[in-house]
Amino acid sequence: MYLKDKARNLPLSPGVYLMKDSLGNTIYVGKSKKLKMRVQSYFHDHKSHSQKVKKLVKNISDFEVIHTDTEFEAFLLENQLIKQLKPFFNSRMKSPQNYPYILIQTKNKMREIIITNHPYPGNDPAPLIFGPYTSKNTVVTAIHSIKEFFQIDCSQPSNKNVACLNYSLGLCLGMCLGGPAVEQYEKVIDKIIGILNGTDNSILEEMKQKMNLASENLEFKTAAKYRNYLEAVQHLIRGKKVIAFANGTKNIIITEPLTESIIKVFYIKGNQVLYKETYDINRRNIEQLKSSILFQILSCYNGKNRKHFPKLDQEELDDAQIIYSYLKNSNCRHIVIPQKWLDEKNIIKVDQSLNKWLTQSILKMV
Repeated sequence: MYLKDKARNLPLSPGVYLMKDSLGNTIYVGKSKKLKMRVQSYFHDHKSHSQKVKKLVKNISDFEVIHTDTEFEAFLLENQLIKQLKPFFNSRMKSPQNYPYILIQTKNKMREIIITNHPYPGNDPAPLIFGPYTSKNTVVTAIHSIKEFFQIDCSQPSNKNVACLNYSLGLCLGMCLGGPAVEQYEKVIDKIIGILNGTDNSILEEMKQKMNLASENLEFKTAAKYRNYLEAVQHLIRGKKVIAFANGTKNIIITEPLTESIIKVFYIKGNQVLYKETYDINRRNIEQLKSSILFQILSCYNGKNRKHFPKLDQEELDDAQIIYSYLKNSNCRHIVIPQKWLDEKNIIKVDQSLNKWLTQSILKMV
């Protein structure tokens, strides 16, 4: 009854909740756009709960909440607390071992695709390395889809002149037999490298064409198979975009409306939120807002953070995913300030860009 009453008094606002056991240990961390509804759900309608949730609820003696202004901040805080506290019941808690890489290396005079958690095996010659990616399942599904689509899933590629089992099943075009199939296989590997590098999307085009052709011929089962291949590869490409985004040196300024007159401004570089502040647009004109934001950008750039943006670490991938998804899917507005402008101290261009962006952001709220 105590926990139900405590949950009933929570606000319908974004935030993070920490479930505690009888010893005060945090056993689960979650986030919600509406804290009250999410936390209350743990103490009602137990029959619809999964076994994991039922077990969690039995161990909850208390909970704590941390309020945030936006759901975006709740996502970031949840991720930070999971890494810091490592709660027992958090399925999202990841080990670095769960961040896979794709390696393409030469073995027995043929290149092969390897999915691994250890990107630097010390092989000679050194393999091509792509990643890390945020989901091993996404990588495995995408590579398997490509292999099936191009029929390069050979079960014994090093055994020349002897057909493998997959050849008889139509999954291998015959690399195991040598001859022209090997050359065809190597061309497919080039296409895979191209799509992982972001320089060649012909794999997607070929899958689309076969999917559409199958659909036109009323071969709906085949069309569905090609659609699944296509979606798997698109997910893989999206993961690549997240990595490229986080490894970049973009200076991103974001506004998100909190009320009809209050906005929240974020300054993000790579996968780090360097500055955030709320502003009442009824109390400040655009010139004042612009001056305040510009001051914060220059302070971050000229201060201790200026040269401390190392290449993306495995532990930072989740933050990068959250920021990337937020920019793509939320109702926020954002602008990218080119690094060149800051390097050249071209304040006029930064000033003009901020002025135009703020004007458009505020007009949208009116």
